[in-house]
Amino acid sequence: MSNIKSLGDLNAKNKQSKKYETLDLIKTFPEEVTKIDGVVADYGNNIVFLSSEGKLYQTTSKNYHEKLKAFENLPPMKRIASGFNHFLTISNEEKPKVYGWGHNSGQQLGFPSNTKIVLKPTLIEPLKDENIGQICCTGYCSFFLNKTINVLFGCGCSTDGMLGKPEITEDFVMIQKLHENVVNVFGGELGLGHKKKALTPTQIKLEFPVEDISKIRLGYKLASILTNDGKLYVTGRKPRIMFGSDLTEFKQYPQFKNNNTIIKDIGCGFNLFAILTQDNEIWVQGKFDGSDIKKSLSMRKIQTGTNLINDLSSYNQIKCCDDNLMFFFQSNSYLSQDLENLLKNGYFSDCKIQDIPVHKILIETRIGKTFDLIKKYLESNCKLNEIQDLLKWIYCDQMINSKRTNEILNHFGIQNAQKTKLLKNDLKQLLFDEQTSDFKLVVKNEDEEEEEKLYIHKFILSARSGLFLNMFQNLEENLQKVKDYSGKSLETIELLISFLYTDELPITADTDQEFIKEEFEDIVEYYQLNPRIPMMDIFEKCSKK
Repeated sequence: MSNIKSLGDLNAKNKQSKKYETLDLIKTFPEEVTKIDGVVADYGNNIVFLSSEGKLYQTTSKNYHEKLKAFENLPPMKRIASGFNHFLTISNEEKPKVYGWGHNSGQQLGFPSNTKIVLKPTLIEPLKDENIGQICCTGYCSFFLNKTINVLFGCGCSTDGMLGKPEITEDFVMIQKLHENVVNVFGGELGLGHKKKALTPTQIKLEFPVEDISKIRLGYKLASILTNDGKLYVTGRKPRIMFGSDLTEFKQYPQFKNNNTIIKDIGCGFNLFAILTQDNEIWVQGKFDGSDIKKSLSMRKIQTGTNLINDLSSYNQIKCCDDNLMFFFQSNSYLSQDLENLLKNGYFSDCKIQDIPVHKILIETRIGKTFDLIKKYLESNCKLNEIQDLLKWIYCDQMINSKRTNEILNHFGIQNAQKTKLLKNDLKQLLFDEQTSDFKLVVKNEDEEEEEKLYIHKFILSARSGLFLNMFQNLEENLQKVKDYSGKSLETIELLISFLYTDELPITADTDQEFIKEEFEDIVEYYQLNPRIPMMDIFEKCSKK
């Protein structure tokens, strides 16, 4: 069963339909597709899905196919992007390749000018020797970021100066060498404080630190930013009804400025802007629910029933496509995915709450109280489903029933848990902690004379690594003092364990990055980590901090 559901009218011709009361599981994928990592639309009712296996599926909201078939003869893909009637994708290979398809009327695909339409993903030859790591589409333009030399390339229509030129160009243009910390590229409204064309990439002035940005979403004549504390900022022409005029700077959305609403995610379509709140409410601006033109200009809450609110509790991402269709994803971090499986399987649990196997040290670390006190309160004051919801937050950072879960956490003195108590930050407290660990991993240095003792927690390493799970389940067949037998360096093992606890790599200026990078290339396979973890992308992102 896939992780993506739709809300709205799959049949774009039926403008009067109001199918926004129930979430529908998308059943058009083959049975083996269990996870969709992305969806984009080209404002022409064409929709492309990217599966976790790296396969591409295309359909249209005007004619939803019974069973989608993946594009054939392509390597696995890792990212997709869409503009006006065109798509881009990057392959998930050691040397990524960029493919494009759709309309090429403004050379936005980088193909010869006599090529007007490309029907399937086709290799963009001029970029085959470039190490392209990020792609972006906006209107009739395409952008490509070379991650090795941090150079941004573009092609397509540059009538508004989007490619750094005031005219249409048929060639790939090197726009500018960017700062070495650039990890992604976006296109959309400028937010520079004026309406003039910007022919070079220009830093945006924000009223909050850039480190506070959680997500950036772009739509037609609108750009939006969601901050880590759930605040929403927008710029562009679409929000003018709420601000009285076009916005040339990012401003906090007034409807959510002075209340306690926490926003989980934001989505932008062609004429649709949507918000998913922590309380599982859906707010929209645009033509989603058949409203008249005047009403569609304002932000309004979709009147949904209890069943829909309950369905949305396990979904934390929203994507808008065109005017009448939204998609919702269950998309947890790799850390929370692995610990969710740990909660289900109960590996190396050492206690129980209401007969549910749990891990004492994790419960105490997350709640900040003794296990006996926590257990006594929960079993005396909470229903079974409320305890299960709390455990979902403890292990996975998910709020199923946010109101009741927050009430329980407030009892233990935890306020604003979604902001202040992240799973990875709590697990950081346990990293290499001798006092709470239940196993001593001995790693020998390359000279085989010195050894280092790493204090770890069996349940965490077992949840994240098949190799460690097998090792701990069969300790009688292994030495009590386990040394690493992979040939990896001590520094690599320490980085690996840090990643298993936090989903982050603590790379510093003193780290021999080239050496470590070489060792990490096969670490996913060797340690049997979740194969979907983009380890090298994570390494490169961390190494730029």
